[in-house]
Amino acid sequence: MIDNLFLTSASLVKLGGPVVAILMVLSVLALAIILMKLFQFAVQRVGRRNQVQQAWMLWSHGDTTAALAVLDRDRSAVASVLGVAIRLGAQAGVPRHVVEEEVGRVAVTRIYGLQRGLRALDAIAQIAPLLGLFGTVIGMIEAFQTLQQAGNSVDPSILAGGIWVALLTTATGLAVAMPVSLVLTWFESRIENERIAIETMTTKLMSQQSILAAKASKSGEKQVVQLGERIGHASY
Repeated sequence: MIDNLFLTSASLVKLGGPVVAILMVLSVLALAIILMKLFQFAVQRVGRRNQVQQAWMLWSHGDTTAALAVLDRDRSAVASVLGVAIRLGAQAGVPRHVVEEEVGRVAVTRIYGLQRGLRALDAIAQIAPLLGLFGTVIGMIEAFQTLQQAGNSVDPSILAGGIWVALLTTATGLAVAMPVSLVLTWFESRIENERIAIETMTTKLMSQQSILAAKASKSGEKQVVQLGERIGHASY
């Protein structure tokens, strides 16, 4: 099967010329990037948030240590950002804007890492059809030059053969560009879902932290007032 694949590729390059050879190289490069991104997404658990939900439940019930332990085992971007938010929020005296800035920095860094390599896929998806069209134009020029040199003894098969060989480059370019474009769209949608999950979870966490801090502050004020009243009554 592999031998047949190499023979087919060699015959395509022989028929289509250097343009098809360039498209073959681009297809191999695109395949390598796609495999690399699939491995990265699997390792960083993109789209899998069961451990993040478990950590959130633990934190919401007051078990911060266990929640951080679960997040440390999770290599996803959401878990990393959420862990930073919990740690900074648990430190007394850290302003909210400092927490937001650090959370934003970590989130941007992780999302940028997920986006690495997508520009190359986008370039391949855009340039492959243009290269195919370029090869077709060159092939058509060569076909009509051959037709002109034939003079009065014109053989339609010569023109037809030149045209289908020229169109082969366009077909190859489209065959490279279409699957790359589809995979690129899938990657981008997964990253966008991850970004939305980060924003949703961190906003929810910091809002909950603010509510808990406000409740603690009111409780402290109430205790101070009650203590003052007791002291006043005792003085009488």
